[in-house]
Amino acid sequence: MINYDNRRFIAVSNTDNGETSSETIFHYKQENNIITAHYAGGKIVCGHLLGLVDEQGHIDIRYHQMNKEGQLMTGRCQSTPEVLPNGKIRLHEQWQWTSGDCSSGTSIIEEME
Repeated sequence: MINYDNRRFIAVSNTDNGETSSETIFHYKQENNIITAHYAGGKIVCGHLLGLVDEQGHIDIRYHQMNKEGQLMTGRCQSTPEVLPNGKIRLHEQWQWTSGDCSSGTSIIEEME
């Protein structure tokens, strides 16, 4: 199992209907197979996620965030890890809003130095 504890990630790509950007930083914590994270930056004032990680490092996530327009947004995400040649982790994400228009999209976040 990949250990995500104390790893920081930055968003490197997102579909247009998403709110994360290159200004969004995620700080992950892990205890056993439970993942939590706080994130903020760009359009996001404050966000939190809660997820379960499996033996292959895949994460099943639920998230909520407050954007700069004062909207509380919620969603779910499936993250698939890729270990880069430098040992850092890249997460390929398929997500869907459970609020607003309930649209879906894809994003990528990468571990920071």
